[in-house]
Amino acid sequence: MLTQKTFEAALRNLHRNNTWSTYLLAVSGGADSMVLLHLFKNLGLHFEVAHVNYKLRGKDSEDDRGTVEDSCLENNIAFHLYEVSDKDNQPENSIQNWARNLRYAFFRKIQEERKLQHLVTAHHLNDQLETFIINLSKAAGIKGLSGIPPNENQILRPLLQFSKDEIYAFAAEHEVKFREDLSNKKNDYLRNFIRNEIAPKLLETNDHFLENFARSLNYLNQVKTFAEEKIEEIERKIISEKENLILIQKAEFSKQSDFVKFEILKKFSFDDEKEFPKIFSAETGKVFHAPNFQLTVDREYFVLTKKIGEKSNLPNSDEEIIVAESLDIIKHHTLSLSPFISAESKASSDVKWIFDGDKLQFPLKIRKKKQGDLFFPIGMIGKKTVSKFFKDEKIPILAQQKIWLLCDGQDNVLGVIPSRQDRRFAAEVHSNSKITVIF
Repeated sequence: MLTQKTFEAALRNLHRNNTWSTYLLAVSGGADSMVLLHLFKNLGLHFEVAHVNYKLRGKDSEDDRGTVEDSCLENNIAFHLYEVSDKDNQPENSIQNWARNLRYAFFRKIQEERKLQHLVTAHHLNDQLETFIINLSKAAGIKGLSGIPPNENQILRPLLQFSKDEIYAFAAEHEVKFREDLSNKKNDYLRNFIRNEIAPKLLETNDHFLENFARSLNYLNQVKTFAEEKIEEIERKIISEKENLILIQKAEFSKQSDFVKFEILKKFSFDDEKEFPKIFSAETGKVFHAPNFQLTVDREYFVLTKKIGEKSNLPNSDEEIIVAESLDIIKHHTLSLSPFISAESKASSDVKWIFDGDKLQFPLKIRKKKQGDLFFPIGMIGKKTVSKFFKDEKIPILAQQKIWLLCDGQDNVLGVIPSRQDRRFAAEVHSNSKITVIF
């Protein structure tokens, strides 16, 4: 039952540190939000009120504004008004999403300006039921079926455990003035259709339907919390970070249930159920894209890189370093690449590449692999793309990112450092201008 005492208990329960805060109340003028305003007023807490006039219902919209503003004036409560105008670009479709984005942007602005820690809304138990049905129809998963969170992103919803009937009863008992939004009686939107047609029939099936629904919702939230904790345990075991890359152990991840796989990948914006099975059956080197991340299938890992705009944070494939402008600057016909490459790229033994200087086009440079790069590896027949060479040599994706190619002025690949030289440019026994490359 909704009383001043039960409301205070519900609000206090939302404060994890058990201390009061400062609040901005979103008040529309309807029964729910006007009762919320009345309850807050009696608590003696520091709060202010925000109202958005969408001007969608003519005089009714103006009367809603007047009801909220008058109540604030009577009780010396700071009142913040946003009135929609042409500059807000009201769309022909998706009015509800537009309105929601507009009001929350306004609320956050007021919170910041007035140093108000929490936004408070008047969502109630019937709203929870409507949201559950909507999410059920969308296959929203356990998170969607768990309902509207009572405390999320500094938004508090202390009326969630109370029904619409309880709110009306409280308003009648305490003579709380409010206005009915008659547009809610129209079935123009999915939520209104559920509110007016579906929910009443469900409530008729059982005198304790809402009470039992609230208990079921509580069970679902406990299951959600349990699942989240278990998934976090799995993540700690199979996920690591290295040089801005996120690595998921491929073998261990593949053993997990589809639910765990989906919940983990969803955190990296991979939420397309049709794409989901392809990731686990893909060959090494396959790349998948999501709005915020790129996933590359490696032999041992799923490698995730965060996208920055249209680019990821992979090493810059366009980076080039000139190592020799001309043949003349190569002293004693020996070119050392040690100053230009990392220790990981250096040969573990005394590897030397010997080129025919007359076959080279200067300047010589080193760069990372590009799409379509190919070369003619010494000791192999025919040509091979660099990507295929990496795959055949079983070089992991992470290692590939660090490998440099030696190229000439025409961008021909002279070799994959330090693994394999290109035979086309190799010096023959009787070459007159030999250049030795060391690492």
